[in-house]
Amino acid sequence: MDTKRIVEALLFVAKQPMTDKHIQQAFPEGEQPDLAIIQASIASISDDYLQRPIELKKVAGGYRFQVRQDLSPWVVRLFAEKPAKYSRALLETLAIIAYRQPVTRGDIEDIRGVSVSSGIIQTLLEREWIRIIAYKEVPGRPGLYGTTKQFLDYFNLSALDELPTLQALADFDGMSMPVTTPTKANREQQETEPLPT
Repeated sequence: MDTKRIVEALLFVAKQPMTDKHIQQAFPEGEQPDLAIIQASIASISDDYLQRPIELKKVAGGYRFQVRQDLSPWVVRLFAEKPAKYSRALLETLAIIAYRQPVTRGDIEDIRGVSVSSGIIQTLLEREWIRIIAYKEVPGRPGLYGTTKQFLDYFNLSALDELPTLQALADFDGMSMPVTTPTKANREQQETEPLPT
């Protein structure tokens, strides 16, 4: 049995990232290779793809094949469906949750300076980018939101510590970070404006 070829085939057809344990469970009982053999196969496959346009990437949910990031502008042209546009308010809310988790809706509103639309929270929950991870021990027991593995997978991350630092975002070429907090009227206008692509 050529374990490496089987592992490569499993990863190639998987609809979601696979961990080494998921790969092991795909083998018939009694023929399951040790995790060390599977991990060695994954490392070897990854090396095989170093010079190819496709890479074996480790994300939070496991391993997956994907097109290398520098080639994505060409590949995206094959798909008629345009990527979803998200409002500035949704992206700000997601960023607050990612960088400050666990946070309540009230915490998000305090940071943003405006109320958070139920639709924004619902969209993030439906996309499975956030979830309620606990309830705060205060009157009303508000939910504490945190990000999920799906969030990490979507943004091509294996862990939260791979997020850029806030300083790196502020220094990003062409990005202007406001020194003062925008007025409430400006924020409310941003709630309905989609970001440019």
